[in-house]
Amino acid sequence: MARLPRLTIPGYPHHIIQRGNNRQPIFSGTADYELLLNLIDEHARKQQVAVHAYVLMSNHFHLLATPETADGIPQMMQAVGRRYVRNYNLRQARTGTLWEGRYRSTLIQAERYLLACMVYMDLNPVRAGMVADPADYPWSSYLHYIGRRTDKLITPHPLYWELGNTPFARDVAYGSLVRAGIRETDKLALTDATLRGWALGEPDYVADLQRRTQRRVVKGQAGRPVRRTDDPSLIK
Repeated sequence: MARLPRLTIPGYPHHIIQRGNNRQPIFSGTADYELLLNLIDEHARKQQVAVHAYVLMSNHFHLLATPETADGIPQMMQAVGRRYVRNYNLRQARTGTLWEGRYRSTLIQAERYLLACMVYMDLNPVRAGMVADPADYPWSSYLHYIGRRTDKLITPHPLYWELGNTPFARDVAYGSLVRAGIRETDKLALTDATLRGWALGEPDYVADLQRRTQRRVVKGQAGRPVRRTDDPSLIK
């Protein structure tokens, strides 16, 4: 079966995961983490991609981002991936691939899953046993969102601004969200949808996405495919 193209639609938040080959480490030290963040910042700006959140783990990383164009995220990820691997291999005197194939991504319904996705990402280091408090982990956007540092890479999504009328109120509200955690069902849904490339959201959201692309946005049901109502062949 032919591999489906990635689902990428401008103006919608995308959850992105890039893993290291065979789950091996993709960072050897602080300089590598800083290099990757700088490359993401550089190419997100070039490709008009707003990065809302990130977390860099030892053998993979997550991004939450909204592109202005259909090619924005693919071009950003291609440029970042190639330049990072070239620099990493040079520093480590190694050759060959670093990534586990192409990155995984999907669209998520902002109103339902955007803040949950941010919480899911910020709690990754805690779930992995790397820290007890996400504020102790330096390689995520969490510290930006609780007001402890300003991160040039981050463009907050409008839903974040709705958490409070002042920066302090938003910082406190977001910190409370992360302390409350994420439901297991949401965590599993976010992971599964991103790895499989299916859109994640309520039926109306999914239907709206499907009208905007020829690519299937969710897994089809068994049986004969349903014909789109705007199919030209249906017009008499």
